[in-house]
Amino acid sequence: MTQTSTRSVAFDRSRAAGWAQEYGVYVAVAVLFLGNVLFTENFLSGANVRTQLIQAAPVVIVALGMALVIGTEGVDLSVGSVMALAAAIIPLYLGYGVAPAILVALLVGLVAGLFNGFLVAFLRIQPIVATLGLLVAGRGLALVIAGGQLKDIDDPNFLQLGTGDVLGVPIVVLVAAVLSVIVWFVVSRTTFGRRLVAIGDNRRASTLAGLPVRRVLVTVYAISGLLAAIAGVLATARLGAGDPGNAGQLMELSAITAVVVGGTPLSGGKVRILGTIMGALLMQLVRATLIKHNLPDSTAQMVQAAIIVIAVYATRERSTR
Repeated sequence: MTQTSTRSVAFDRSRAAGWAQEYGVYVAVAVLFLGNVLFTENFLSGANVRTQLIQAAPVVIVALGMALVIGTEGVDLSVGSVMALAAAIIPLYLGYGVAPAILVALLVGLVAGLFNGFLVAFLRIQPIVATLGLLVAGRGLALVIAGGQLKDIDDPNFLQLGTGDVLGVPIVVLVAAVLSVIVWFVVSRTTFGRRLVAIGDNRRASTLAGLPVRRVLVTVYAISGLLAAIAGVLATARLGAGDPGNAGQLMELSAITAVVVGGTPLSGGKVRILGTIMGALLMQLVRATLIKHNLPDSTAQMVQAAIIVIAVYATRERSTR
């Protein structure tokens, strides 16, 4: 093979990998959706569509924060544990009212994120190591707070967050949609968003250019913690109980998968919010499809792992060309 032919093949592979990273998630969602319409009974029923959107909403919310973190070439493995902390705290403070209980849970998530950001930005600990500590310690603390037990919740005002509608739209879905618009606006239309992408693209150059690198890093981890806490509050309201042992289990994997499949590379320097949302929907569709065809949830987890490997490989192919 001549040198020209080799370059042509390499270019074609790079272009294919780039196309897959940009648009693959949309094609996958469309194909899976059409397949379910044709082969899954009652897939388009209002009840099923509502259920799928409600189940996808917490993943979307957590993935939004994860996208910001990954955009800076970081990762947040603690999001599931932050959800567990929120689930443990809500029952303790509901006696003071719904608003105080939610505010305390969100404050804990914010503090957890600030802690992760401090470790990454000021102590320069690798993100995977910095957030791994809270992944383990956070859930352990949540179990201690809850006494290792599931706490039933009977406050109708709080439960309304998980079961209520606004103009026919489930509240959890509405919250996910509003947060998606806000995060998209921050990334696409603000100086903070441009700085975030620049830091992920080249942190050293950003520092030399005088960008507030540490402040941006702390902020994105704080946002990730806050969004994880919001997801934890909504999941608790939907369950009707504080269950720190199960709240947010494997959420970090789901969020990372949604982000990477959606076209945001693990190497940072780019954030695709719409792609992240579609990635979360794809993961929910995969899980729902397998379960509706009598396959265990463990199979969905294996498929999810395979999808993220393929997505990371596509990203690597593009970046090395």
